[in-house]
Amino acid sequence: MFRSLFVQPVKKRPRLEEASAPRCEEVKFKDVRLYLVERKMGSSRRRFLSQLARSKGFIVDGILSDAVTHIVSEDTQSSSLWTWLKTCHLKTLTSVQVLNMSWFTESMREGRPVAVETRHQIQDIKPADGCKPRTVATVSQYACQRRTTTQNHNTIFTDAMEVLAENYEFNMIEGSCLAFRKAASVLKSLPYMVRRLEDIQDLPCFGQHTKSEIIKYGHSFQAGWLHSDERYQTLKLFTSVFGVGPKTAEKWYRSGLRSLNDILTEPSIQLNRMQQTGFLHYEDISRAVSKAEAQALENIIDKAVHEITTDAILTLTGGFRRYETYFIVTSPELGRERSLLPDIIEQLEQEGILLFCDNHPSTLDESKLPCYRFEAMDNYAKCFLVLKLRESEVKGGFNETKKDGRGWRAVRVDLVSPPMDRYAYALLGWTGSRQFERDLRRFARMERHMILDNHTLYDKTKEEFLAATTEKDIFAHLGLEYMEPWQRNA
Repeated sequence: MFRSLFVQPVKKRPRLEEASAPRCEEVKFKDVRLYLVERKMGSSRRRFLSQLARSKGFIVDGILSDAVTHIVSEDTQSSSLWTWLKTCHLKTLTSVQVLNMSWFTESMREGRPVAVETRHQIQDIKPADGCKPRTVATVSQYACQRRTTTQNHNTIFTDAMEVLAENYEFNMIEGSCLAFRKAASVLKSLPYMVRRLEDIQDLPCFGQHTKSEIIKYGHSFQAGWLHSDERYQTLKLFTSVFGVGPKTAEKWYRSGLRSLNDILTEPSIQLNRMQQTGFLHYEDISRAVSKAEAQALENIIDKAVHEITTDAILTLTGGFRRYETYFIVTSPELGRERSLLPDIIEQLEQEGILLFCDNHPSTLDESKLPCYRFEAMDNYAKCFLVLKLRESEVKGGFNETKKDGRGWRAVRVDLVSPPMDRYAYALLGWTGSRQFERDLRRFARMERHMILDNHTLYDKTKEEFLAATTEKDIFAHLGLEYMEPWQRNA
């Protein structure tokens, strides 16, 4: 037999999709399963990036299946990418995250899956005929990812929601209270007015109750009813007194008391010092503090501080940093912050403007950090004051002329004194708003596997505390875009 002079061409073996490669690396993020699209990326780069992701603890599949949660593509031409994806016949295509490389790069840098933002998503601009358009959430469930100013286009709804939330708070129904606060927070961030139920269809934090109760009818029947409800209105009145909380208000209501005068004339009630001050200066303290008054208070506190030391740092925070008169004061000198508040109190007393003082020394124990009760009050030295603010110290005077002819009003002032190395965390925590802070801590816990409170930020993955000298450092640690205080009115 003669061998053929012709060599049969070797058929190229069809290249199989890279299977889910065996991984010896530890899987840290079991709820995240990646698929890297080879189109525009190339096989070599895809193998390198897959190995990089696995070394960080990610699961990377070589086969696109319904188990995949995040599809990453270097091809940002949405029309061609989505046309190809639809040929894969995924059952989960409407829910899977289709992302550009910026999400992957940021996740690799952080060593964890970063939260998906709109800028990361490759949207299906022109869905194919017969395909349901892909819905993309453009509003985050977290207030720390929504810029919220004081310009509220939906006060008709948010006012009603806050009435309902307050009523649930009085009734100790925490879940419903929080649900309405979160829904109101989302509406406050919207740059448009909600006019129909479809406008909130894809918004986060809206349950069936919040949708049907308010949005469907354009107002809240329950909130309207509460405006004439005796119990709600009485508890609201009692808790407006400095030093009176919901439990005390409920106790007085059950005793048959209905007005502030009822409380003052009831012989069995013994008011504590704070409550006595609250009733004595009720008209003043229950009135909002203007911007000019807050600035006058800042000048007063600043003067008292500099009578004691020249290197102290004083910051007006709370609502007036977003424009509550809270001040944070500290010193570069280690340990000096523990004696700052007693010295300031003494100085204010000498000036004859201290009407009330409730001082709490520091109980900070760094060995007990991080605090897993992330909504607990911080352990810094703090004092709750009522000061005499003279009209002559306020630029433009008071908004309302005092009927009794006296040239001053009583105002509440809170002072907090953290150590210098905790200053940024205290400043962030005391700036607020309340919902912003709650969501910031929830975001840290749920999305970053970190614990954030007014003392520190602890990375549970790396098992280390993260230092910060400014608020921007904290936002950077969390992988969040920095928000100015006036954008945190959630």
